[in-house]
Amino acid sequence: MSHPSMDDMNLNAPHSMGTTIIGVTYDGGVVLGADSRTSTGVYVANRCSDKITQLTDNVYVCRSGSAADSQVVSDYVRHFLHQHTIQLGQPATVKVAANLIRLLSYGNKNMLQTGLIVGGWDKYEGGKIYGVPLGGTVIEAPFAIGGSGSSYLYGFFDQAWREGMTKDEAEKLVVKAVSLAIARDGASGGVVRTVVINSEGVKRNFYAGDTLPLWHEELEPQNSLLDILAAGGDGPAPMNE
Repeated sequence: MSHPSMDDMNLNAPHSMGTTIIGVTYDGGVVLGADSRTSTGVYVANRCSDKITQLTDNVYVCRSGSAADSQVVSDYVRHFLHQHTIQLGQPATVKVAANLIRLLSYGNKNMLQTGLIVGGWDKYEGGKIYGVPLGGTVIEAPFAIGGSGSSYLYGFFDQAWREGMTKDEAEKLVVKAVSLAIARDGASGGVVRTVVINSEGVKRNFYAGDTLPLWHEELEPQNSLLDILAAGGDGPAPMNE
Protein backbone atom coordinates (compact mmCIF):
# COMPACT_ATOMS: atom_id res chain seq x y z
CA MET A 1 0.00 0.00 0.00
CA SER A 2 1.49 3.34 -1.02
CA HIS A 3 1.43 6.23 1.41
CA PRO A 4 0.05 9.62 0.31
CA SER A 5 2.77 12.04 -0.77
CA MET A 6 3.21 15.51 0.70
CA ASP A 7 1.63 16.98 -2.44
CA ASP A 8 -1.42 14.71 -2.09
CA MET A 9 -1.94 15.89 1.49
CA ASN A 10 -1.39 19.52 0.45
CA LEU A 11 0.95 20.13 3.39
CA ASN A 12 2.50 23.11 1.64
CA ALA A 13 -0.82 24.95 1.44
CA PRO A 14 -1.17 28.25 3.35
CA HIS A 15 -2.34 27.96 6.93
CA SER A 16 -6.10 28.25 6.79
CA MET A 17 -8.54 28.65 9.63
CA GLY A 18 -11.31 26.52 8.23
CA THR A 19 -13.24 27.75 11.14
CA THR A 20 -16.33 28.44 13.15
CA ILE A 21 -16.55 32.01 14.45
CA ILE A 22 -19.60 33.55 16.12
CA GLY A 23 -20.63 36.91 17.54
CA VAL A 24 -23.85 37.34 19.53
CA THR A 25 -25.40 40.41 21.16
CA TYR A 26 -27.24 40.08 24.44
CA ASP A 27 -28.93 42.48 26.84
CA GLY A 28 -25.88 44.49 27.95
CA GLY A 29 -23.02 43.35 25.75
CA VAL A 30 -21.68 40.79 23.30
CA VAL A 31 -20.25 37.28 23.34
CA LEU A 32 -17.68 36.20 20.75
CA GLY A 33 -16.78 32.55 20.24
CA ALA A 34 -14.53 30.37 18.09
CA ASP A 35 -13.08 26.90 17.72
CA SER A 36 -9.29 26.43 17.69
CA ARG A 37 -8.31 24.35 14.63
CA THR A 38 -5.86 25.73 12.04
CA SER A 39 -5.29 23.52 8.99
CA THR A 40 -2.72 23.18 6.22
CA GLY A 41 -4.43 21.07 3.59
CA VAL A 42 -5.65 18.01 5.51
CA TYR A 43 -3.02 18.43 8.24
CA VAL A 44 -4.03 20.13 11.50
CA ALA A 45 -1.20 22.64 11.94
CA ASN A 46 -2.46 23.98 15.27
CA ARG A 47 -5.20 22.42 17.34
CA CYS A 48 -5.49 25.15 19.99
CA SER A 49 -5.04 28.43 18.10
CA ASP A 50 -6.67 31.60 19.42
CA LYS A 51 -8.90 33.12 16.72
CA ILE A 52 -10.33 35.91 18.90
CA THR A 53 -7.92 38.86 18.78
CA GLN A 54 -7.93 42.04 20.85
CA LEU A 55 -8.07 45.30 18.87
CA THR A 56 -8.63 47.71 21.78
CA ASP A 57 -9.64 47.42 25.44
CA ASN A 58 -13.30 47.20 24.39
CA VAL A 59 -13.25 45.72 20.85
CA TYR A 60 -12.21 42.24 19.67
CA VAL A 61 -12.26 40.50 16.29
CA CYS A 62 -12.90 36.86 15.34
CA ARG A 63 -10.74 35.69 12.41
CA SER A 64 -11.45 33.10 9.69
CA GLY A 65 -9.99 32.19 6.31
CA SER A 66 -6.29 32.68 5.68
CA ALA A 67 -4.47 32.88 9.01
CA ALA A 68 -1.81 35.20 7.59
CA ASP A 69 -4.34 37.58 6.00
CA SER A 70 -6.50 37.84 9.11
CA GLN A 71 -3.46 38.42 11.33
CA VAL A 72 -2.05 41.24 9.20
CA VAL A 73 -5.46 42.98 8.94
CA SER A 74 -5.83 42.75 12.74
CA ASP A 75 -2.32 44.15 13.27
CA TYR A 76 -2.93 47.14 11.00
CA VAL A 77 -6.31 47.91 12.55
CA ARG A 78 -4.93 47.62 16.09
CA HIS A 79 -2.20 50.13 15.18
CA PHE A 80 -4.67 52.59 13.60
CA LEU A 81 -7.08 52.32 16.53
CA HIS A 82 -4.24 52.98 18.99
CA GLN A 83 -3.42 56.22 17.12
CA HIS A 84 -7.11 57.09 16.96
CA THR A 85 -7.50 56.62 20.73
CA ILE A 86 -4.50 58.86 21.47
CA GLN A 87 -5.79 61.61 19.15
CA LEU A 88 -9.34 61.54 20.57
CA GLY A 89 -8.35 60.91 24.18
CA GLN A 90 -11.06 58.24 24.55
CA PRO A 91 -11.64 54.64 23.45
CA ALA A 92 -12.62 53.92 19.84
CA THR A 93 -16.18 52.79 19.21
CA VAL A 94 -17.05 49.38 17.82
CA LYS A 95 -18.35 51.05 14.65
CA VAL A 96 -15.02 52.81 14.02
CA ALA A 97 -13.14 49.51 14.42
CA ALA A 98 -15.52 47.72 12.04
CA ASN A 99 -15.22 50.53 9.49
CA LEU A 100 -11.42 50.38 9.56
CA ILE A 101 -11.56 46.63 8.91
CA ARG A 102 -14.02 47.27 6.08
CA LEU A 103 -11.71 49.83 4.47
CA LEU A 104 -8.73 47.45 4.58
CA SER A 105 -10.72 44.41 3.46
CA TYR A 106 -12.50 46.18 0.61
CA GLY A 107 -9.42 48.10 -0.56
CA ASN A 108 -7.47 44.84 -0.81
CA LYS A 109 -10.29 42.48 -1.70
CA ASN A 110 -8.40 40.93 -4.62
CA MET A 111 -5.55 39.85 -2.33
CA LEU A 112 -7.20 38.99 0.99
CA GLN A 113 -9.01 35.76 1.84
CA THR A 114 -10.38 36.43 5.28
CA GLY A 115 -13.79 36.83 6.86
CA LEU A 116 -13.99 38.69 10.17
CA ILE A 117 -16.52 39.38 12.92
CA VAL A 118 -16.01 42.54 15.00
CA GLY A 119 -17.61 42.73 18.43
CA GLY A 120 -17.39 45.03 21.41
CA TRP A 121 -19.03 47.50 23.72
CA ASP A 122 -18.91 51.31 23.85
CA LYS A 123 -20.74 53.93 25.88
CA TYR A 124 -22.59 55.32 22.86
CA GLU A 125 -24.25 52.23 21.37
CA GLY A 126 -23.61 49.45 23.90
CA GLY A 127 -22.80 45.98 22.59
CA LYS A 128 -22.47 45.74 18.80
CA ILE A 129 -21.62 42.98 16.32
CA TYR A 130 -20.43 43.65 12.76
CA GLY A 131 -19.69 40.97 10.16
CA VAL A 132 -17.07 41.70 7.48
CA PRO A 133 -17.17 38.75 5.04
CA LEU A 134 -14.97 38.14 1.99
CA GLY A 135 -15.03 41.16 -0.28
CA GLY A 136 -15.09 43.75 2.48
CA THR A 137 -18.71 44.73 2.99
CA VAL A 138 -19.79 45.42 6.57
CA ILE A 139 -23.04 44.12 8.06
CA GLU A 140 -24.39 45.15 11.44
CA ALA A 141 -26.48 42.34 12.92
CA PRO A 142 -27.69 41.03 16.29
CA PHE A 143 -25.58 37.93 15.60
CA ALA A 144 -23.01 36.91 13.00
CA ILE A 145 -21.49 33.55 12.09
CA GLY A 146 -18.55 32.84 9.81
CA GLY A 147 -16.03 30.27 8.63
CA SER A 148 -16.58 26.86 7.09
CA GLY A 149 -18.59 25.66 10.10
CA SER A 150 -21.15 28.44 9.72
CA SER A 151 -22.87 26.56 6.87
CA TYR A 152 -24.27 24.14 9.44
CA LEU A 153 -25.54 26.85 11.81
CA TYR A 154 -27.78 29.29 9.94
CA GLY A 155 -31.02 27.42 10.61
CA PHE A 156 -29.99 26.71 14.19
CA PHE A 157 -29.40 30.42 14.90
CA ASP A 158 -32.66 31.47 13.26
CA GLN A 159 -34.41 29.20 15.74
CA ALA A 160 -32.22 29.59 18.83
CA TRP A 161 -31.26 33.28 18.95
CA ARG A 162 -33.70 35.68 20.59
CA GLU A 163 -33.63 39.29 21.65
CA GLY A 164 -33.01 40.15 25.29
CA MET A 165 -30.93 37.11 26.25
CA THR A 166 -28.90 37.25 29.45
CA LYS A 167 -25.10 37.00 29.40
CA ASP A 168 -25.18 33.36 30.51
CA GLU A 169 -27.81 32.44 27.93
CA ALA A 170 -25.80 34.07 25.15
CA GLU A 171 -22.57 32.35 26.15
CA LYS A 172 -24.29 28.94 26.39
CA LEU A 173 -25.73 29.51 22.91
CA VAL A 174 -22.27 30.32 21.49
CA VAL A 175 -20.62 27.27 23.07
CA LYS A 176 -23.45 24.98 21.89
CA ALA A 177 -23.27 26.38 18.35
CA VAL A 178 -19.49 25.97 18.07
CA SER A 179 -19.71 22.40 19.39
CA LEU A 180 -22.44 21.63 16.82
CA ALA A 181 -20.22 22.95 14.03
CA ILE A 182 -17.22 20.99 15.33
CA ALA A 183 -19.36 17.82 15.12
CA ARG A 184 -20.20 18.39 11.43
CA ASP A 185 -17.32 20.40 9.96
CA GLY A 186 -14.00 18.61 9.50
CA ALA A 187 -12.12 21.91 9.39
CA SER A 188 -13.42 22.97 12.83
CA GLY A 189 -12.26 21.37 16.04
CA GLY A 190 -10.27 21.59 19.24
CA VAL A 191 -11.43 23.73 22.12
CA VAL A 192 -14.01 26.52 22.33
CA ARG A 193 -12.87 29.99 23.35
CA THR A 194 -15.27 32.80 24.25
CA VAL A 195 -14.86 36.50 25.01
CA VAL A 196 -17.61 38.39 26.86
CA ILE A 197 -17.52 42.20 26.49
CA ASN A 198 -19.79 44.60 28.39
CA SER A 199 -19.70 47.79 30.48
CA GLU A 200 -17.76 45.99 33.20
CA GLY A 201 -14.90 45.01 30.88
CA VAL A 202 -13.76 41.84 29.14
CA LYS A 203 -13.80 38.22 30.30
CA ARG A 204 -12.20 35.31 28.43
CA ASN A 205 -13.44 31.76 28.94
CA PHE A 206 -12.11 28.40 27.76
CA TYR A 207 -14.02 25.14 27.20
CA ALA A 208 -11.83 22.05 26.70
CA GLY A 209 -12.74 19.71 23.85
CA ASP A 210 -13.48 16.78 26.16
CA THR A 211 -16.05 18.86 28.08
CA LEU A 212 -18.13 19.72 25.00
CA PRO A 213 -21.41 17.84 24.42
CA LEU A 214 -21.29 15.00 21.90
CA TRP A 215 -23.78 15.10 19.04
CA HIS A 216 -25.16 12.50 16.62
CA GLU A 217 -22.70 9.63 16.04
CA GLU A 218 -19.75 11.59 17.44
CA LEU A 219 -16.98 9.50 18.97
CA GLU A 220 -15.71 9.94 22.51
CA PRO A 221 -12.46 11.96 22.69
CA GLN A 222 -9.31 9.83 22.65
CA ASN A 223 -5.99 10.65 24.26
CA SER A 224 -3.36 11.66 21.72
CA LEU A 225 -0.22 9.55 21.58
CA LEU A 226 1.73 12.82 21.86
CA ASP A 227 -0.05 13.64 25.13
CA ILE A 228 0.73 10.16 26.54
CA LEU A 229 4.41 10.44 25.64
CA ALA A 230 4.70 14.01 26.96
CA ALA A 231 3.20 12.89 30.28
CA GLY A 232 5.75 10.09 30.55
CA GLY A 233 3.04 7.45 30.48
CA ASP A 234 3.39 3.90 29.28
CA GLY A 235 3.22 4.34 25.55
CA PRO A 236 3.49 1.52 23.02
CA ALA A 237 6.70 -0.48 23.20
CA PRO A 238 9.27 0.45 20.53
CA MET A 239 9.51 -1.97 17.62
CA ASN A 240 12.64 -4.10 17.55
CA GLU A 241 14.57 -4.45 14.34
